[in-house]
Amino acid sequence: MIIKDLVSNLSILVSLLFLYSQITKQKPLNRQSSINRKLTTGIVGGILGNILMQYSIHIDDAIIDLRHIPIMILAFYGGAIPAFISMILIMIGRLFLGINLATFCALALISLSTLGAVFFTCCTISTKNKIISCLSWNNFIFTIFAIYLIKEWNILLVLIPTYWIISYLGGFIGFYVINHLRSIQLLFEKYRNESTTDGLTGLNNYRNFDHLFNSLIKQVDAREEKLSLLYIDIDFFKKINDRYGHIKGDEILKKLGEILKKCTKSYDVVSRNGGEEFTVLLLDCPLEKAKEMAENIRKTVEAYPFYALEEEIHITVSIGIACYNETTIQAIDIIDDADRALYYAKNSGRNKVCIANHFPEKQDVLPYI
Repeated sequence: MIIKDLVSNLSILVSLLFLYSQITKQKPLNRQSSINRKLTTGIVGGILGNILMQYSIHIDDAIIDLRHIPIMILAFYGGAIPAFISMILIMIGRLFLGINLATFCALALISLSTLGAVFFTCCTISTKNKIISCLSWNNFIFTIFAIYLIKEWNILLVLIPTYWIISYLGGFIGFYVINHLRSIQLLFEKYRNESTTDGLTGLNNYRNFDHLFNSLIKQVDAREEKLSLLYIDIDFFKKINDRYGHIKGDEILKKLGEILKKCTKSYDVVSRNGGEEFTVLLLDCPLEKAKEMAENIRKTVEAYPFYALEEEIHITVSIGIACYNETTIQAIDIIDDADRALYYAKNSGRNKVCIANHFPEKQDVLPYI
C-alpha cells in the first residue's frame, strides 16, 4: 500500500507539472522574472503541494507525500521568493489537515527542506549535483522525523527506502519533465520566429513581408491611406563578397538592417527580401515623405564607415519608390513598380533614388548587374 500510494503521488506530480508548463509556456519562470511573476508561480507551487497532500499516505498522524519537489523546482528556477511563497501555502494547508505533533514535524520538515533547496540551488555546482543535494537533504530530514514519529520498525523498513527511491525518482522526473518541455517550447519558438524573421539581420523575411503586404493592401482602401514602398539594393555587393569574403559581407548586411531600422518609424515594415535586397513598407506615407526617407537612408548608408579586414569601406544603395495611390493605381502593383524604379536607379548610375513611373519607359526594363 505504501509503494502504491507513493507511486500515485508521483504520477499526480508529473501530470500537474506538465499542466503547469503548458500554462506558463509563453513566460517560463527564471531568476530574472518579475516579482509578480515569482509571486504567482509561488502560489501555483503552493497549490500543487496542497493537491499532493490530498493524495498522501497516512500513517498514524503522519502525512507523507512529495510536496517538497515543487518547492525544489521553484527554488532552482526562480530562487528564494517563489520557493518560500510555496512553502508558506503548503504549511497553511498542512495546518488545515489537523494540528498535532506530526503537524509540527511536517512544518519543520518543509521549512528545512526549503532552506536546503534555496541554499543548494545557489551553490556553484552542476545542475545534477544541485538536484541530488536538495533531494538528499530532504530525505535525510524526513528519515529523522519518520523515526521520531513512527515507532513500528516493520513500517519504517518499508517506508524509508521506498520514500528515498520515490523521492529521487520524483525529483529527477520532475526536473526532466520541466526541462524537456522547456526545450520543446524554445525549439518551437525558434522555428516560429525563423518562419517570419531573417536569421541574419533579425528583420522580417520575405515570407512575412508578403503576408504583411497582403494584409495592408486590404486595409488602405478602406482607410483611404497612402502606402509607400522602398525597394533597396546594395550597389556592387558581389564585389564586396569577392574581395572581403561572405562573412564580412554578412556583417555589412546586418549593419545595413540596423541602419534601416534607425531611419524608419517603429511601425514601418522593414524586411530583407533576399540577398542584398531590402524593402521598407511605409504606412500612411505620401510620396514626398517617402522620397525624403529614401534620401535619408541613401545618404546615411553612403556616409557610414563599414569595416572589413581592418579597412574602412563605404557602400552605396540604390532605391526604387512606389506609392499607392500617387505613382500606382492598384495597391497590389506597388511591388512591381518599386522594383522597376530600382532597376532604373541601378542602370542610370546607382547610388540614387528613383520614383516609379517617373522615368523613360525604354530604360525601365534594362537588367542591372
